[in-house]
Amino acid sequence: MSEIRVVVAIDFGTTYSGFAYAHRSNPNEITAYCNWQGYNARFKTFTVLKYDESLKLMSWGYPALAEKPDRRKKPSNIYPVERFKLHLGDMENKPYLPEGLDFKTAITDYLREMGKVIKETIKTKWQKIDFFRQVLIIMTIPAEFDSQAMKIMRKCAYDAGIINEGSENLEFTTEPEAAAVYCMKKKEYHIGVGSSFMIVDCGGGTVDLTTRKLLEDDKLEEVTEREGDFCGGSFVDDEFLKFIGEKVGESALKLVRKNHYSQLQYMVQDFCRRVKTQFTGQESHAQTHEFDLKLCPVLKQCVKGEKYDEMEEMEWIVELTFDDVKLMFNPVIERIISLIHKQLDKSHENGYDICAMFLVGGFSESKYLQARIKKEFGHKVPNISVPIQPVTAVVRGAVQFGLEKEIIKTRVLKWTYGTDVAKKWGQGDPIKRKRSDGRVLKFSRLAKRGDQVAVNEKIVKTYYPPNTVQKKLGLDIYVTRKDNATYCDEPGVELLDSWCVDIPNASKENRAFEFTLTFGKVEIEAIAQAKTGEKYENTFDLDM
Repeated sequence: MSEIRVVVAIDFGTTYSGFAYAHRSNPNEITAYCNWQGYNARFKTFTVLKYDESLKLMSWGYPALAEKPDRRKKPSNIYPVERFKLHLGDMENKPYLPEGLDFKTAITDYLREMGKVIKETIKTKWQKIDFFRQVLIIMTIPAEFDSQAMKIMRKCAYDAGIINEGSENLEFTTEPEAAAVYCMKKKEYHIGVGSSFMIVDCGGGTVDLTTRKLLEDDKLEEVTEREGDFCGGSFVDDEFLKFIGEKVGESALKLVRKNHYSQLQYMVQDFCRRVKTQFTGQESHAQTHEFDLKLCPVLKQCVKGEKYDEMEEMEWIVELTFDDVKLMFNPVIERIISLIHKQLDKSHENGYDICAMFLVGGFSESKYLQARIKKEFGHKVPNISVPIQPVTAVVRGAVQFGLEKEIIKTRVLKWTYGTDVAKKWGQGDPIKRKRSDGRVLKFSRLAKRGDQVAVNEKIVKTYYPPNTVQKKLGLDIYVTRKDNATYCDEPGVELLDSWCVDIPNASKENRAFEFTLTFGKVEIEAIAQAKTGEKYENTFDLDM
């Protein structure tokens, strides 16, 4: 890490993606890239890919957006793919992917193309920089993504040629944490030492919240567990499609989605341009939009029966009234407001008053969302602000995170960590769990969800092998969302990692093992050390 000269942050988003960079010799000069093909002077390009019928990548970013359908031409077999990032998360209805395309392949393809732009940009700016040796990549992820998502992203980054195999030059930070670093550095907000503030990062797919306290020397302390959910701006688009489905029939819409997705995508783009981004929620600005379904010509071929007759009578024009659009926004905004209430309640329970709330991310630019949040929380939070260029808050903050490694002082654990230990069977244990040696395997907690831990804090426990003839000891790390667990195989408990260590041939006292968990910035280091000195180490990604 001592060789690092340049930090590059990648904000791989659901709807838009971008990157920023800075040289260690000039940490105050952080540049957000804005020279995207076909989308110049914008800080992000679209997280979209376009494949041909053999699933060969044709284009990416802005050029991959669906073009206006030509009614005189036969629909072509091209496959625009978007929102594929959401396949990393734990959600029921995963976004559409063409048959035969794996989401990991889509992520890798996108990162490969973005990586080409990043490498060329760094080479042009600093010709003597060795990209794989002297560039640190900081990749941002939603707060609700787990360590498995980070493993997948790391593998995709390697397959995309952004890092070498086994490289330590890729680190992760959560999107709200990066935004917190960015807002903390903005002196115009006058956040004083000891003050607590909330970040509400409203992206295209996810909304993530974190609450931080500013410490001396510009350090940040996390004061409560993060909140996050899949309720970003793209879910307003889903509500729009539900509205269209009510007009033309769900079966027709599903048919178009499956066979002619590019036409459906273009219709959504038109809705976003003309309606979604302009909507303020103020009745004084109320207007009715006429939406021509001929923007999606193949839709006419899929609509049947009474729905077809109704649409013919309406000349395939659908009206979107002020109330219609409001109803598309409301379910999404209600979920965001619910998340903020939870985060505020947790902060107050922990004894923290929030002096400021910062709305960042692309969806935070929605005037209606801003108005609803200010109306709901204006009497509780003195300062609710949208920073200049909120769309770059995450990526700029991620660069600062990479430049100043010690900026994060503490984090709040979102999981309970434990291991399995053999204890004497008791009356409260099921008889079927009793082993031949009269013991039962139980969950032994190492660290509890909600605990505040300092970066690089060590948690040490001592364990003894259950019998004197045992030559090896299996060490398993389990995680659960619960505060504690009784058994490691009960619902809600998952195996995070496991490995095996040799037990020294020594006296009973010296056969003991000290088990140490160290919570680093981006990963957990587990060390099992025998009293005789043998040491076994393992690392795994920290669920941030």
